[in-house]
Amino acid sequence: MAGAPLTIAVAQPRCVAHDVAGNAVAHAEAVRAARARVVVFPELSLTGYELDAAPVAPDDERLAPLVAACAGTGSLALVGAPVPGPHIGVLAVDGEGARVVYGKTHLYGAEADRFLPGEPTVLEVDGVRLGLAVCRDTGLPEHAAATAALGMDGYVAGVVHADTEAEVHGERARRAAADHGVWVATAAFAGPTGGGFDRTSGRSGIWAADGTLIAGASDLPGDLARAVVYGADNG
Repeated sequence: MAGAPLTIAVAQPRCVAHDVAGNAVAHAEAVRAARARVVVFPELSLTGYELDAAPVAPDDERLAPLVAACAGTGSLALVGAPVPGPHIGVLAVDGEGARVVYGKTHLYGAEADRFLPGEPTVLEVDGVRLGLAVCRDTGLPEHAAATAALGMDGYVAGVVHADTEAEVHGERARRAAADHGVWVATAAFAGPTGGGFDRTSGRSGIWAADGTLIAGASDLPGDLARAVVYGADNG
């Protein structure tokens, strides 16, 4: 039998390079539209894929609209941003504020010149254990394996892929699902996001543990997908 249910959404908000304040408002709009307990956003979603963007501290006042949206909906937003460390990070934002919960483990190319690697991490929400990942992490099976060793019910990632790579995150999601028997949720950028990504893939999705796509977004900015997933049955 399945364990605790969790409504999760993957969002692909419009993004303006380096505009943390404006992007936080777009994230807040996505949280309100999602009607989900957990809303997952792409890699570096608050700044765009701009490796020279300044770190966003958890107490940054520009996050206030997003905190307010989470307070109003009861949601937890998993937001991509450069964070102190420095890391390519994931901020967990709820109605109480923000905290850094993950740093990208497997850095790619020039990322390693500016950022430090993090470590595999699991975040528990309402009894459901979310294994966290950022983009290239999902391309290396050892990352999912190390995260699964911590005990995860689902593998949750924020990514950025070019429009020519629209199938990549689905392929990686199905592999993680097959290898570890978990559902997978991937939020991908749609529209321009900087760093040479003038056109990105969109196509965020949520896959069941058998590899079936159970909810998918289009390639358009502003779209999202939502599904009910489950934790392990510990009864």
